[in-house]
Amino acid sequence: MYKIVFLDEYTVNRSDLSELRRLGEYTGYPTTPDDLVVERCQCADIVITNKTPFKADTIGRLPGLKLICIAATGMNNVDLEAAAAAGVEVKNAVDYSTYSVAEQTLGMALALLKQYPYLDRYVKQGGYASSDLLFNFTRPTAELYGKRWGIIGLGNIGRRVAALAEAFGCRVAYYSTSDENRNADYESLPLGELLRVSDILSLHALLSRRTWHLLGEEQFRLMKPTAVVVNVARGSLIDEAALARALDEGLIARAGLDVYSAEPIKPDNPVLSIRDKDKLILTPHSAWATEEALQRVVDRVAENIRAFIERNPTS
Repeated sequence: MYKIVFLDEYTVNRSDLSELRRLGEYTGYPTTPDDLVVERCQCADIVITNKTPFKADTIGRLPGLKLICIAATGMNNVDLEAAAAAGVEVKNAVDYSTYSVAEQTLGMALALLKQYPYLDRYVKQGGYASSDLLFNFTRPTAELYGKRWGIIGLGNIGRRVAALAEAFGCRVAYYSTSDENRNADYESLPLGELLRVSDILSLHALLSRRTWHLLGEEQFRLMKPTAVVVNVARGSLIDEAALARALDEGLIARAGLDVYSAEPIKPDNPVLSIRDKDKLILTPHSAWATEEALQRVVDRVAENIRAFIERNPTS
């Protein structure tokens, strides 16, 4: 029977782990500090991790390790070259959060265009009750209908966002960072042109050397001053200092972020210090974490382990 260790169970919250437990001799830890990874995995055949890193030296100290299952889509927390050299398979959980992340993308865009955070606070803090006016026009709002929606990264999530945006009456165009995800249903544009025409721009690309700080000051200066930017992919796709300046200087109108260059967000992150807080919606890397998606990621991990066991049955 294979020995299975889950290093950061807290990342799937209260999901049903019974299927994982049935697949082998299972041990789970809520979290695992970096300095305890080797100790806790010493006898493991299969390790499950969401964000606990597996660097080359860690993999090299675990000669019995056969499979690393990432309870997420991104694989940047595992040294894939070192794993391959050691004969360790690495499997991620594909397409488990498409619906939840796409829905948050639309939700952020709507909230920013409609200015829901400001208007909610205006009513709850007594501004409306104390007003002589029936309507509040302090902050302009806008519709999604008829807007140009630009998508960077047309993978599973990007395509779902495109479908939802079209359902709201948006005209969709995209830029492929890898030049692999092509789709004849939508207009493909060079990055600079996409930035110039987009009323809403959402990011769904992977982080790589090529995409690090894909959006910086030069790119923000190409955009409409009324544009809205939403990043639910990886924090370092955007130069956060440049984004803060762009919001303060009116180069773009509003932004929504669910991801940051360092997580949890650092207290000195420039986006926390913009002058007009209502230009920005910030959430704590939670777009993916609906109850449905959390269970789906566990199910994907179980499928990956089951497939491995079928290929490599124990005697």
